[in-house]
Amino acid sequence: MYAASSSVSAPPRSLRPRTGVAGSYLSPARPASSVLGAGRPRRPAVPGAAPLSGRLDLSGPQGAQLRSALASVLRICPEFTPVQVLRRSGRSVLLVGTTGRSTAVAKCLLDRSPAWTERYRHEIAVYRSFVRHRPPVRVPRLIAADPDNGTLVIERMPGRVAALQRHPVEAPPRSDIRAVLGAICRLNSWRPPAGTFDAPLNYAARISRYHELGLLTDRDLGDLHKLLHGITQAVGRQGMRQFCHGDALLSNILVSPAGPVLLDWEHAGWYLPGYDLATLWTVLGDDPAARRQISQLAQAAGPAARDAFLVNLMLVLTREIRTCETAVQRSMREPSPVVQVTGGMSVGEEQRLLLRRLYDDCQLARKAVRAAVGIR
Repeated sequence: MYAASSSVSAPPRSLRPRTGVAGSYLSPARPASSVLGAGRPRRPAVPGAAPLSGRLDLSGPQGAQLRSALASVLRICPEFTPVQVLRRSGRSVLLVGTTGRSTAVAKCLLDRSPAWTERYRHEIAVYRSFVRHRPPVRVPRLIAADPDNGTLVIERMPGRVAALQRHPVEAPPRSDIRAVLGAICRLNSWRPPAGTFDAPLNYAARISRYHELGLLTDRDLGDLHKLLHGITQAVGRQGMRQFCHGDALLSNILVSPAGPVLLDWEHAGWYLPGYDLATLWTVLGDDPAARRQISQLAQAAGPAARDAFLVNLMLVLTREIRTCETAVQRSMREPSPVVQVTGGMSVGEEQRLLLRRLYDDCQLARKAVRAAVGIR
């Protein structure tokens, strides 16, 4: 990115296909097929909006939990007829059903901890704001919501998930990348009325917390604060903010002939420029061409926007490293069976390969940050 240092675009890495893929809740995922043998890898099958089928199992302890979630949905949307469970975790359950002649998805919070309750409240507030102020990208239509009970009902959008994995092993089609970047750039250029959305990320506090956890060095702390100070001096504290999705993973984006659909808005709000681009750069580690394109977009708006992208990139990479380290530690405590991919590899080994790549990426971004500080 800078003449004084290496560009923030990494060479291709030979990671093996990762398992445990999870598709978007608006488009149920099928497991991606393994890639075996030499030659050009085949692209995994990508699902579309699958027809509704199946039935709900309301028996046992989990059934009681599901009945409670359904009761919350029916209180705010009596016409919702549940058909099947799309996804269930310890934190939430996602149900697909019908409302009249259309299909809908109900998202119900199970974990009532303050952090998750606030996250759901924020997402509901964003969808409600979209009713009054339509963004320049396609989003699901809000049908009903209850922030007090953590319940959200939205329309089910057609399309296929841009990537089934958080960190796609295979480079997505160039047409998908162009469509996704076009949608993200339109969203980032949007200027909704003042006061409509808040700023979910306190940059100074996040940098300090990562430093306290040992994820950022003393020099990282100083360099990032210098860039933040320089950005503020250049454009003012509020003049540099950009509306971002906040979690622009390819698994949160549906691709359809009518254009990309952005899902999961619980982190949306005002950020320093380039937060969404930094997220995409981080997860596209096996697509150097896409990374080069993202880096070019990030620095096209000038030095201040470029430096903001670097701050975002360091924070996003550090967050991913922290998440991946937690997954590796969990796999060491609870060894998983070997999965049948090329070479036979456990989930823990896949996570360790990803962690190694993230550390390499973070070192690359760190060099670019230091170069940016050096030329200020």
